[in-house]
Amino acid sequence: MRLAFMTFLITALLGLAVPVKAHHSYAGTYDGNKPVTIHGTISKLTWSNPHAHFHVDVMNQKGETTTWDVETATTIALARGGINKGDFFGQEVVVTGFLARDGTPTMAATRFTLPGLKKEFGSGKLEP
Repeated sequence: MRLAFMTFLITALLGLAVPVKAHHSYAGTYDGNKPVTIHGTISKLTWSNPHAHFHVDVMNQKGETTTWDVETATTIALARGGINKGDFFGQEVVVTGFLARDGTPTMAATRFTLPGLKKEFGSGKLEP
């Protein structure tokens, strides 16, 4: 009887152990008072949840390249909007969004356009 109870208890406790995925605070990470638009070429894509990320190589007037990390919507929202994983790499992109609070070349996209594919994705809102 004791063995059956212990087996039940262990099984119940293991069933309660659910992996938790942390999600950052938008307002803590991005500054809604600092809108930015960048134009460059996508060099890397991370197609995962809770948000997809792509890296954009942006060249300044001196010919120097800065790589931006762009956080966008979930992969499901992108797919529903007609954007697929294969649409990104090597494509030109214009991204509008908000800068990261930490001063790095990181932003949260509110809208982006892939001109070569004539595809656009956006939340429609221009504030976080």
